[in-house]
Amino acid sequence: MAPDQTQLTVMAFPGTQTLPLFAAQARGFFARRSLAVDLKPAPNSEEQRKGLAEGRYQIVHGAADQCVALVEASKVDAIVVAGGDNGFNHLFVQPGIERLADLRGRTLVADVANTGWSFVLYDILRRHGLSRGDFAIREAGAPFRRFEAMRDDAAMAAAILNPPFAIHARRAGLKDMGAVVDTIGPYLGTVPYVLRGWAQTNGETLVAYLQACIEGLRWSLDPANKAEAVRLYAERLSVPADIAAEIDAAASDPASGLARDAAFDLEGFRTVLKLRAAFEGRTAALPERYFDLSFHRRAIAGL
Repeated sequence: MAPDQTQLTVMAFPGTQTLPLFAAQARGFFARRSLAVDLKPAPNSEEQRKGLAEGRYQIVHGAADQCVALVEASKVDAIVVAGGDNGFNHLFVQPGIERLADLRGRTLVADVANTGWSFVLYDILRRHGLSRGDFAIREAGAPFRRFEAMRDDAAMAAAILNPPFAIHARRAGLKDMGAVVDTIGPYLGTVPYVLRGWAQTNGETLVAYLQACIEGLRWSLDPANKAEAVRLYAERLSVPADIAAEIDAAASDPASGLARDAAFDLEGFRTVLKLRAAFEGRTAALPERYFDLSFHRRAIAGL
């Protein structure tokens, strides 16, 4: 690292949602802003939240609900600082399962049982007549671990997965029950979030980081860069070219792909808060408590 560079340790779940970060690294968008970004793969959301709270990571990219969990459960003042995507998640079941109601009495695989996509899973199953006590949850962590659990053990009946692991799941013969947003509606998936105090003290660094991410996003979504982008994704995600092409197609889909310029989906965030509140038996909090988009606005203005 050059003496004048700012070191940032960032944790993210590798996948479709991480493509702008890969591009920002590979194309020098971070370096151009004197940022040295050490991008670490997340093993699970608990480590993300704990590491951010302890200062081991300055920025994390995870489900928007994870930031809410950090605020509410751990009483840590964290904020979402930009949008990202709808999660790209599909619900997968073992091939012998015909209906979601057949998951009664089965074991389902989740990151952790009480945050993020688990609430989405519970809401989908509620619509098919299943309550939280009708199935067991095995906490497996990151999407690749959830996929491996289902692939290796037929007793693991269902999981929510995103690309590339959703692609691996289809090819392994697991049954795709469809995109979760087709059932629950708009949803704010992966977002960057930080400690509010860190953002206030390091505002210029955060703005520069978001600018590099947005440049990486613009590069990733530019059709002129498609071939190069597919090669980059294949390399960074350790997947063959055909799977990398599928990931690129998901990321660049105009309706369901990565949000242009990391725009924040307020309606999708309201869904996040509604599902958590329903699980906890309370009224959803006001969304403005959990985000500050001023850094994102400054980033866009400076590009």
